[in-house]
Amino acid sequence: MDAYGLVTARPHIIGIDDSPFEKGQVQPVPLVAVMMEGADLVEGIALTDFPVDGDAATDYLASWIAGLRFHASLQAVALGGITIAGLGIVDPTELAARLGIPVLIVTRREPVDAPLIHALEAAGLRDRIPIVERSPRAFPMIEGQYLACAGIDWSGAACLARASLHKAQFPEPLRVAHLIGRALVTGESRGRV
Repeated sequence: MDAYGLVTARPHIIGIDDSPFEKGQVQPVPLVAVMMEGADLVEGIALTDFPVDGDAATDYLASWIAGLRFHASLQAVALGGITIAGLGIVDPTELAARLGIPVLIVTRREPVDAPLIHALEAAGLRDRIPIVERSPRAFPMIEGQYLACAGIDWSGAACLARASLHKAQFPEPLRVAHLIGRALVTGESRGRV
C-alpha cells in the first residue's frame, strides 16, 4: 500500500514457506523468504530455520522479518497457511500488528481447523489451539485459491494477492519460496505449492 493506504499495482510482498521435512526430525526445517515487486521481479531472498513443531512461531517470524534489510519496503507478508515446520502455529493478527503490515494467508483448499486441532491435541500442544480458533476466516478469491487476511480489509488483501499472481493461481513470492525450499532439501524443485 502507498502512503495513503492504497494498494499499489506492484506491491512488495514477501512470501515465506517451509521446506519439506520428516515428522519428528531432529534438525530444524529450512524456511525461505522471497521478496518480490509485483509478480515478476525478485528483489530479495532470505533463509533461516525453525524447529519441527517449534513454539513461538509468531515471535520468531516477527523478529526475523523485522531484521531483514528489505523490511522497510515490504507492503505485505504472504503465508501458505498458519503453520510452519509442522505444528508451529502463526497468529496472523499478531504478526500483522507486530510488523505494521498486512498478512495474507493463501491456500489452495478451504482451511478446515478440525484436523489441525486434532493434531495439536495428539501432540500435547493444546495451548496452541486458541491461535487456530481466532485465526481469520478464509474466503474463496479465485478458483483454487482461498484467502484470509489480517491488518487489512478483505478487498485490499484480494488486490494485493491478485497483484502478485503470474505463472500460477498462487502468489508468486510464495510459489518461488516453495520452489527454493524444496530444492534446498531434495536437490531440485517440483510440484505445486
